[in-house]
Amino acid sequence: MSNKRNPQKIVAIFGITVTAGLFIFFMFFSPGRLETAKAVQENFADSTKQGNETMKSENEWEQCLTPEEYRVLREKGTERAFTGKFYKHSDKGTYVCAGCNAELFPSGTKFDSGTGWPSFWAPTENAAVELREDKSYGMKRTEVVCAKCKGHLGHVFEDGPQPTNLRYCINSVSLGFKAEGDTTIVK
Repeated sequence: MSNKRNPQKIVAIFGITVTAGLFIFFMFFSPGRLETAKAVQENFADSTKQGNETMKSENEWEQCLTPEEYRVLREKGTERAFTGKFYKHSDKGTYVCAGCNAELFPSGTKFDSGTGWPSFWAPTENAAVELREDKSYGMKRTEVVCAKCKGHLGHVFEDGPQPTNLRYCINSVSLGFKAEGDTTIVK
């Protein structure tokens, strides 16, 4: 037997080792999709905090919202599944916040998740919404709020379609809709 080392074998073993190492690193140490979305959102956070926020007292919110809008947007309620106005809605345009009319989700990112609520795979831009930890009801979820008025919209989950694999599960009552080419908002 020869003690000579085969350079091709060494290169092959090195390549396999590096590939396996990278795979393990990305499987266990890379941030999840929600963490990535949160990081991107933090980069845009300054743009939502430069006088663009809608600040009202709770009394003012009660005056300008319907009782159901107030319960969901301000008290973090949830509408019953399969009952919302925008659940099966398929017109082209932009979904806006029912509280402040901020643009939230383009219709092109809406999909039927089968959950009973309007679902989107991405907001108009990451700065349009804020993500917050929600530990209510004994569950750990990620709450979605409007970046402008801080109204509760729903939750985001990591079981959506490509390209984001995210499902923004949003209450219809938290939304209004602006049809493509129109400025009128329908609630």
